[in-house]
Amino acid sequence: MNKLLLRNIARFIILVLIQVLVFNNMNLGGYLHPYVYVLFLLLLPLNTNKVLLLIIGFATGISIDYFAGTLGLNASASVFLMYLRPGTIRLFFGNQEFMAKDEPGFSTFGIVGFLKYAVVLVFAHQLVLFYLEVFSFNEFLFTLSKVVLSTGLTIFIILITMFLISKPKKKR
Repeated sequence: MNKLLLRNIARFIILVLIQVLVFNNMNLGGYLHPYVYVLFLLLLPLNTNKVLLLIIGFATGISIDYFAGTLGLNASASVFLMYLRPGTIRLFFGNQEFMAKDEPGFSTFGIVGFLKYAVVLVFAHQLVLFYLEVFSFNEFLFTLSKVVLSTGLTIFIILITMFLISKPKKKR
């Protein structure tokens, strides 16, 4: 197996375990629900086949659903995130050339670019997840506040994680 595949398998296992064992068991007032497992989806290589992205999104989401007992909510939101991912990359970075094994990150997109990329996709993920959870627009503002606050917390945790795992750029 190549190094990239092993790194992504390890990343999947670690982030799913952290999500299931730590973040799914946190009670933060009913408004804050961090979903850090989406970092795995955000960091998949840029040249990944679109169909494979959807399959990986489904498998990741259904793994979280299995442990959380949420009957496909995370799977739906993760597939939606993966559906939007190529278009989001094209929207923000359409004129850039990427190498075959490039992964989204600070070294590829820059900090601001990665932040834009992550905020859009995490917000979309949270929006689908929370509105499917309530399956109603009766409490529209309450649900929207959960989406915004949870997106903010998730992005904060993702940024801290990225700063910890990112390698500094090599000077040429």
